[in-house]
Amino acid sequence: MKRIAAVLIVLLMPFAAAAQNMMGMDQADMQKYMQMMQDMQACMEKVDQAELDALEKRSEEFNAEIDALCAQGKRDEAQKKAVAFSREMADNATVQQIRQCTEKFVDMMPQEERSFMKDFDAAERHICDER
Repeated sequence: MKRIAAVLIVLLMPFAAAAQNMMGMDQADMQKYMQMMQDMQACMEKVDQAELDALEKRSEEFNAEIDALCAQGKRDEAQKKAVAFSREMADNATVQQIRQCTEKFVDMMPQEERSFMKDFDAAERHICDER
């Protein structure tokens, strides 16, 4: 994981100047941004890889189950499972750890780009309509 992150940082360095112009960052802001990225990387390296793999597998199973329910027209059942899964993920210690690692970085993102970080809210939308 360290090698991947290090490679990503090296590959992204040429974009630092472009990001500086695009995001209106001065040199100090860019250094602060890069430090936050390094802090996030160090924090993410502490996440248990086995737990992360288990979460990924669980998410893939959930997505397959929801896709099948939506395809069968079982919208209410799919919605109930989506709400339960959202609560399960919110209570998961590994997910909470990842959120702590990424919250400073996410706070720097423009509001419209943060929407993917939002938890599923059954009152606002239906899971089958998100597919």
